[in-house]
Amino acid sequence: MEEKTYPKWYNKVGYGTGDIAGNVVYAFLSSFVMIYLTNTVGLNSGIVGTLIAVSKLFDGVTDIFFGTMIDRTKSKMGKARPWMFYGFFGCAVTLFGVFAIPTSLGKTAQYAWFFIAYTLLNAVFYTANNIAYAALTSLVTKNSKERVQMGSFRFMFSFGTNLVIQSVTVGAVEMFGGGAAAWRTIAFIYCIIGIITNTLAVFSVKELSDEELKDDSVAGEEDDKLSFKQTIKLLFSNKYFSMICVIYILQQLRASMVNVGIFFMTYVLLNKNLFGVFSWANNIPLIIALAVTPALVSKMKGMYKLNKYSYMLATVCRLMVAVAGYLGSVPLMLLFTVLTSLGEGSWQGDMSAVIAQCSEHTYLKSGKRIDGSMFSCTSLGVKLGGGIGVALSGWLLDISGYINLDNAVQPDSCINMMYFMYLWLPFIFDIIITVILSFLNVESANMKLKENMQNQ
Repeated sequence: MEEKTYPKWYNKVGYGTGDIAGNVVYAFLSSFVMIYLTNTVGLNSGIVGTLIAVSKLFDGVTDIFFGTMIDRTKSKMGKARPWMFYGFFGCAVTLFGVFAIPTSLGKTAQYAWFFIAYTLLNAVFYTANNIAYAALTSLVTKNSKERVQMGSFRFMFSFGTNLVIQSVTVGAVEMFGGGAAAWRTIAFIYCIIGIITNTLAVFSVKELSDEELKDDSVAGEEDDKLSFKQTIKLLFSNKYFSMICVIYILQQLRASMVNVGIFFMTYVLLNKNLFGVFSWANNIPLIIALAVTPALVSKMKGMYKLNKYSYMLATVCRLMVAVAGYLGSVPLMLLFTVLTSLGEGSWQGDMSAVIAQCSEHTYLKSGKRIDGSMFSCTSLGVKLGGGIGVALSGWLLDISGYINLDNAVQPDSCINMMYFMYLWLPFIFDIIITVILSFLNVESANMKLKENMQNQ
């Protein structure tokens, strides 16, 4: 029996544009905040890393808090869309603030300015916006194929935006004259783009009613009556939720190490423009893989095997990137970067659908819908993993003796650290992700639960 369809193709494309907004924040921040703070503002990378790590202490609480608030929301726009819409205006203001630190301030005041703007951006506004955006996958359709398609459209825009930002930002800063004023101008442009695309995404889809979302065969307590403590218990009693949280965190840690490429290209390969070239090698294959993910899921009759085996391929290819790096062969590094990205693309395309299955797992076992809270793993992983990753980058560079000046000659200890960070840590994270994916068969678990219900 064919599943009922919900959004039209243009609604799915419109939904996907929301990740243009998300990545003018996230990709810009994760790729360039450290080099901006160290080489332009003149802050110490170790202190910046510590401030980011302290800021992350707020994030774990706010992620689940905003998830429960979304579950409790009732409005004409639905549960998630109001949080997504209004949250991004705060993202724009605080993102601009991070890249607009006055150079006339003393160092202590500059550190304080950064910490406040960064914490408000991540722990409040980006959290509200991103969890709401992710939760829409469950709230606008009950069709599993459509959820995969929405995830594919979303991440095609995500990686496309990531590619553009990593490719043009360095050149654009130089075009605007370099220095702090140029970074402010670029940040302002990205904020305007984000506001426009976020608004388009919000009004491209419509949430289903509570009545349509609920399954008549499963009866339970209303989701908006659950306490915060009950929600936390439901989340962490679902082992698949914990697995996805860990994968998300590892992915963002990995991405932060790949973003150390801006340092690796500048000081090891001695050509900072290669960062944009490697961004193409990383993102274009991901976009291609995302385009074919729905067909691959259908062919393999589910997401579990596809995710497990494709990530195995990615892990082997990332090892070859490291080998090519030590051989000093940029063409081989680019080739295996392409193959790594092709392997990673399937999980990127269907993970929203996997999270929706994870949410369904809780619903089938408890009769309680907590879609907003369940999708908090996306924001939690992005911010916790990404924040710790940037902090770790700062700490490792600092202890290796990094000199935070443009055109500085870095010591051998720092060069060796860049090899470790850029070549080996992503491979290590890929191995762990592959192991976890081999146990993440939530689709099979849900089928068994449904069969048990029918047999009762």
